[in-house]
Amino acid sequence: MAMPDFQGVDLNRIAERIGTPFHLYDAQVVQARIDNILALTAAPGLQARYAMKACSARQVLERMRAHGIWIDAVSGNEVLRAQAAGYDLGADCPEVLLTTDVFRDNALDMVHYPGVLPNLGSPGMVEQLEASGYTGPIALRLNPGFGHGHVQACDTGGPSSKHGIWFDAAATAAREAERRGMQIVLLHAHVGTGPEVDEFYVNMQRLVDFFADRAASYPHLQAINLGGGIPHSYRENGDEINLAAFAEILQQAQQRLTELLGRPIRVEVEPGRYVVAPSACVVTRVTDIKRTETNDKGPGHTFVMVDAGFNDLVRPAMYGSFHQLSVWQAPADALLEPVVVAGPLCESGDVFTRDSEEFLQPRPLPPVHPGDLMLIHDAGAYGIAMSSNYVSLGRAPQVWVEDEVPYLMSRRETFEDVVRTECFTAL
Repeated sequence: MAMPDFQGVDLNRIAERIGTPFHLYDAQVVQARIDNILALTAAPGLQARYAMKACSARQVLERMRAHGIWIDAVSGNEVLRAQAAGYDLGADCPEVLLTTDVFRDNALDMVHYPGVLPNLGSPGMVEQLEASGYTGPIALRLNPGFGHGHVQACDTGGPSSKHGIWFDAAATAAREAERRGMQIVLLHAHVGTGPEVDEFYVNMQRLVDFFADRAASYPHLQAINLGGGIPHSYRENGDEINLAAFAEILQQAQQRLTELLGRPIRVEVEPGRYVVAPSACVVTRVTDIKRTETNDKGPGHTFVMVDAGFNDLVRPAMYGSFHQLSVWQAPADALLEPVVVAGPLCESGDVFTRDSEEFLQPRPLPPVHPGDLMLIHDAGAYGIAMSSNYVSLGRAPQVWVEDEVPYLMSRRETFEDVVRTECFTAL
């Protein structure tokens, strides 16, 4: 999919009105990815959930709900945000799956809504549910012993992953739950994207086999959830997933499990990053250009300083993740030069052009000047969702563009917002 170019929008005018940096969403790209997911799960017995931790903006959630896409939440407040976007917590069907390894804050309050299904990622959570007075249906998240995130730091399955109940311990957890009157109606696992698209297909088929081997041990089972992790390429000309091939795996899984158990079994997937990653950019302003010289410690670099930092988009600093960069309205025939793009924070890791080993990796870009706007692409997933108030900066505003009309989704946080929760009260 081509990156949003926002050519019909006056970014300079927006920047003058709300300042920089800001997060800029393209509604058309969000809708295109939703359409892909609807096509993926169009066959009977399939259901998509949106992993809202990727981006919980209300406009995104409302669009998911309008198209019948359910929710995977990982906190009590995410459940409440889903409710605010129109999801029915009183529904007979589990529109919201609450997936967590630890109950904290208001999570245990949320599971008492009939439309919220608790998905337990740790055996001790069974006892905690009982202590809260809950005796309803549950899901179990299992660690199947294999899996791989898009980078090693995102390992989601196997001995080094904290997620889920180890598969050999699942039977004991299930017995404890059933003894307390909790029926296990859904089995869940998430094995991640993997570094290659072909590995994703292999892992998905392997996960189907994993569930097929165990499904008969759960007499109340209604659904299995294959997790998220649908690949999205952050690099130009990167491999894109063949959703038709994945749809075939899902349809075969649904038919196989239904025949195996002699009753309809729902098969779920829960994409997050895939749906929203390409939909948004961080728009930032160039503030200065400076250079270092080569010496015995290493080569010199040209540093393009911008006003966005890892408080606005943390993925490059956290994972060494690649994000394409472009200079707004740069001439198409401009000569490119290798530069390092760095932010305002007093941290050496506040650099957007790093490799997976966290070393500087200069990027070829058109010549820039102070005042130019730069776009950091594919920031829709885990951009605003993982932003912070580091060094007491307010979170950047969000702008939604639909039919070339920009709408302010959230304003820039002020100093008063940053310190609003501070207090000094005897306990």
